Amino acid sequence: MNFIVIFADDLGYGDLSCFGNPSIVTPNLDQMAAEGQKWTNFYVGAAVCTPSRAALMTGRLPVRNGMMSAINRVLYPYSTMGLPESEITIAEQLKKAGYTTGMVGKWHLGHKEQYLPTSNGFDTYYGIPYSNDMNMVLNSDHHYGYWELWTKYYRELQTEEFHVPLMKDTKIIEQPANQHTISERYTDTSIRFIKENKDRPFFLYIAHNFPHVPLFTNDRFKDRSKGGLYGDVVEELDFQIGRIIDTLKAENLDQNTVVVFTSDNGPWLQTEISGGTAGPLKDGKGTTWEGGMREPTIFWAPGHIKPAVITQLGTTMDLFTTFSKIAGIALPNDRELDGYDLSEVLFKRKKGPRNEVLYYREQELYAVRIGAFKAHFITKGGYGNGEKVYHKNPLLFNVDQDPGERFNIAEQHPDIVAQITRFAIQFEGKLSRMPDVLQHIERAK
Repeated sequence: MNFIVIFADDLGYGDLSCFGNPSIVTPNLDQMAAEGQKWTNFYVGAAVCTPSRAALMTGRLPVRNGMMSAINRVLYPYSTMGLPESEITIAEQLKKAGYTTGMVGKWHLGHKEQYLPTSNGFDTYYGIPYSNDMNMVLNSDHHYGYWELWTKYYRELQTEEFHVPLMKDTKIIEQPANQHTISERYTDTSIRFIKENKDRPFFLYIAHNFPHVPLFTNDRFKDRSKGGLYGDVVEELDFQIGRIIDTLKAENLDQNTVVVFTSDNGPWLQTEISGGTAGPLKDGKGTTWEGGMREPTIFWAPGHIKPAVITQLGTTMDLFTTFSKIAGIALPNDRELDGYDLSEVLFKRKKGPRNEVLYYREQELYAVRIGAFKAHFITKGGYGNGEKVYHKNPLLFNVDQDPGERFNIAEQHPDIVAQITRFAIQFEGKLSRMPDVLQHIERAK
């Protein structure tokens, strides 16, 4: 079985038409959801880019491997380190079974050669090594602050104002990268990889830079969506994903390939109209409210994955364990893994093994969900919005009945608060952490 993971950047829970968006049209993802499984309770390992991607790659909470920091929440172009060499990535795991591996898009786990995808189990790499808003070089007539760029002036921005590098393996081949065509070129590269490796098992990780700001799209998609420029960008992503699915069908690979689509974290609400929506969920990127870490997710594998809407719990960390099971690879026994095998849910629609979700921010456990109930021990808004509050009496929400986390029911259910609190204390008591990797920088920003 082949595996393809398609990761969007900052896509909100409510940004696809199959997840309820009334203005953005995503027919290809909608079709995948109809033919496969739409997961409505699927989570990432963190609410910002770097630790979320570390969780996906390693099947481990990023607080375990030093990729979660209270100093720098993500890696920057002036960061000196990256994913520790001791970590085992999905790519390295699948290579044990003879898989060819390719990575296309945003890596964000270290831009120096020893931390790039080609040093972490991927045979090939083509992409931008960090976020597309970094290395910002504004024209002289721009005098606004960072947030004003997105909330007031985003249509005036030029792709040349973001001096991000496009890399092939370990070499920079274009700088600044032309972001108007980057989604199309990522797809072209992915299609070549699929065709070149159609006769052998492969793992392809496609991590789009969008819809993270700055927003750019191909001219033929501009002004096409009722959702504005943000909608244009998401609709182009949907089109490019459709090209991947069409290629799998044309090459007769659709019957032996699992495709997973999700996002690295929720919408960046502070960018206002330049960001997306979490739909019925509370808040967005950067927070441990549901809108920050619950993501729109689709599993597709015609003839194998049983079509359904899945309301059970799942996380990106489960992909490491699930892919290993499908490929017949033993799991590493020298480290703690945080993933579960979801194959029984995917292929037989049976009850899955996951019953809890842990919501870490920076290096602290902010919240825990067990079953339908989620307790918040610490709350804080995203990116400077709202004070950090340690709750002596944890907040409690039934996020099945109340996904918007509007009604605190802690007083009605002290037994559930106590149960989740005990779980959190026990988990933290056993948790082993590596030193903070993200704090190391070459200079101050």
